[in-house]
Amino acid sequence: MKLFTGPLSMFGAKAQIAALEKGIAIDAVMVPFDRDDNYLPRHPEVLRINPKRQVPVLIDGEVEIFDSTQIFEYLEDRMPDPPLWPRGVAERARARQLEHLSDEVFFPHVIKLMGLQHDMQSEAAVAACAGCARFYEQMEQRLALNGDYLAGPYTFADIAFYMAQVFADRKGAGMTDATPRVQAWRERVGARPAVREVVGPMMRFLASQGRPVPPSLQFHLAA
Repeated sequence: MKLFTGPLSMFGAKAQIAALEKGIAIDAVMVPFDRDDNYLPRHPEVLRINPKRQVPVLIDGEVEIFDSTQIFEYLEDRMPDPPLWPRGVAERARARQLEHLSDEVFFPHVIKLMGLQHDMQSEAAVAACAGCARFYEQMEQRLALNGDYLAGPYTFADIAFYMAQVFADRKGAGMTDATPRVQAWRERVGARPAVREVVGPMMRFLASQGRPVPPSLQFHLAA
């Protein structure tokens, strides 16, 4: 399999981690990123396959797909064991909902912050940080019910939210002591070998450019 991603692609990192968790060998093609976290220049294969012109893009023989969630689903079908969705229908639906919430409810707050790094005291930035904090509180409650991971067992939902909160922390909306269960979950997921193998190079890439690595992510520098 060939995965087109980038050194600072949150969604590409999700796909990479999932493949590693399943023991699937992939050839990760790194598309250059600029200092504004944009992937430029655009890779011709990415442009050919994804009408949104974004990474990640996965090629597996005749199969060519884009979007991290679609790649998740393909990897699960391709390699059912070890499972990264729960086996039960209802449990799987809840886990899929959590993955979707990370991408489509939590991460949009982070996207807003990416354009507000020059004015983190602005009303818009404060509102975005508050939105992230509310989501952390919701995940705190979920962990109180489900234990070590968001959906019971470790799933794609944990991968998705871990990567989303990595970028939230980078952009000034990290979690606080108000959510101790989420902090413990972050340490638990961050210690997984597959996660460290992907996030370590991301943090070292930031450091190589003289860009800050949040304290909660600095252990990845030694990964």
